[in-house]
Amino acid sequence: MATAPGMRELFAVFGRIGLLSFGGPAAQIALMHRELVDRRPWLTEREFLNALSFCMLLPGPEAMQLATYAGWKLRGTPGGLLAGLLFVLPGALVILALSIGYALFGGVPLVRALFLGIQATVVIVVVEALLKVARRALKGRAHWIVAALSFLAIFLLHLPFPLIIALAALWGAATARPAGMPAPPAGQRPRTPATVALWLGLWAAPLALLAALGQTFLLEVALFFSRLAVVTFGGAYAVLAYMTQEVVAHHGWLTTAEMIDALGLAETTPGPLILVTQFVGFLAGYGAGGLPLALLAATVTLWVTFVPCFLWIFAGAPWLDRIAARPRLTGALAAITAAVVGVILNLSLWFALHVLFARVESVTLGPLHLLRPDPATLSWPALALTALAALLLLGRHWPLPLVLAVMAAAGAGLHALGAT
Repeated sequence: MATAPGMRELFAVFGRIGLLSFGGPAAQIALMHRELVDRRPWLTEREFLNALSFCMLLPGPEAMQLATYAGWKLRGTPGGLLAGLLFVLPGALVILALSIGYALFGGVPLVRALFLGIQATVVIVVVEALLKVARRALKGRAHWIVAALSFLAIFLLHLPFPLIIALAALWGAATARPAGMPAPPAGQRPRTPATVALWLGLWAAPLALLAALGQTFLLEVALFFSRLAVVTFGGAYAVLAYMTQEVVAHHGWLTTAEMIDALGLAETTPGPLILVTQFVGFLAGYGAGGLPLALLAATVTLWVTFVPCFLWIFAGAPWLDRIAARPRLTGALAAITAAVVGVILNLSLWFALHVLFARVESVTLGPLHLLRPDPATLSWPALALTALAALLLLGRHWPLPLVLAVMAAAGAGLHALGAT
């Protein structure tokens, strides 16, 4: 690695990465590789790939954590903080503005028509994510079986997402083959207790303050998104089904349509897709107490979503070479990724049914829970928009921001014709 850059240069480069980080983790990782490896000799190819593998082992957005690791590698903890914050803050500000606009104007008929096009696009975006993850994750019959069992567990049995991930990780660790793995490097063990204590304290401080002040609703929001931060393996798509189930069915903070809109808006912004949690927290607060509570809820959500990311990186980065040499961790990650395929398939079906049909019933047959759409409520405009989104995204491979703009305009056009 070349001479470490100064903080001003680090700010310029990671600020540009944060502003241009559209298109999901694959595009964001490619952008960082171009900026940090190809254009500047800040990281070697091996350092970059090892860091990426490490970040994929962690819960949370791997691209944001990769940026944080790169900043830490270059300038220590201040560099890691700078890089991580610059990756998140531009998108968070955009999401906040969109959240306020949605809360104030989301019920206007024309706005709802715009979102019909966005919802149709979201269905295809999730299908596209499913195909990409499946190609990377399903490398043998065992992984196909894990994916199928995960799908059945969440779709038919409604088992909790954290339990599915835990079971997949245990199976992957238990069946890992250690042959051919490099030995862990020798040397003094990193000193991490103080780092862990500091970041756990920062993570828990708002929860303790909210409990002391008797802020029951905000404490509930903080606890929920704290739990979510621990199980966000496989990206936002994987955890979205669990989040939707809890937010819509258990807490009643949002409706199903609002959850689909949340993902659509998050797709239009730079930064990690898990910023969808900020939108959800904002709307939950808006419904419970108007704009002031919404702003507080969004802030709390951001804090408990991203502070854990810094904890994982700053505590784990000094152990990177040792972690990379642990085959059971690698096996657990591979099994988790396979399970995520089944979870995203469930999300694809769930979104498609709720976008295409106005009424979807839940039917219970013993331990099984089935979704049954009412054929009479099929929305032909939604079906036509979904087909158009599939053509543009999967057939023509148009950039997602352009597709979202076209689909929103198509929804407005159908509204003008009286079709929605």
